[in-house]
Amino acid sequence: MTRRTLAAALGLALFATSAAHAAAPAQPKEKPKVVHAGFVPDFRLKASLYHQGAGGVGGKDSLGCTPAPMRTVAIDPKKIPRRTVLFIAETVGLPLPGGAKHDGYWYASDVGGAVKGDRIDLYTGKGKDSMKPLMKLNLKKLSVARKGTFKGCPPKA
Repeated sequence: MTRRTLAAALGLALFATSAAHAAAPAQPKEKPKVVHAGFVPDFRLKASLYHQGAGGVGGKDSLGCTPAPMRTVAIDPKKIPRRTVLFIAETVGLPLPGGAKHDGYWYASDVGGAVKGDRIDLYTGKGKDSMKPLMKLNLKKLSVARKGTFKGCPPKA
């Protein structure tokens, strides 16, 4: 009995072996990165950092508040309205100035001349050294979600 006859008797289908059948399924180029369990970002934004003491950085944000280190974010108001609470998943667990760990929440209370479209600018605090914890992040693509609005000034870290 030939393989074909045996297969037919058993109700099995034979497949011809070809390069198309033998090739493994294509693997995605990059596995999706799980940033924070259950988190679905509204945006993937490019970020830059700014600090007190840098050129062009004043003592007040665009709401008239003192910028809060590791909480204030400058946005393009055409993309994200001022007073929006943002969750940036990659910042969860970063050190805050008081020694606590970041919860990922940032407050859109500032705007910047270079902050246009899919960009944000994260305020890190006083001096260039305040930027060090954020320098480890991939600032070219942060996972950002809107989480509501706030009144008044951003809370201090």
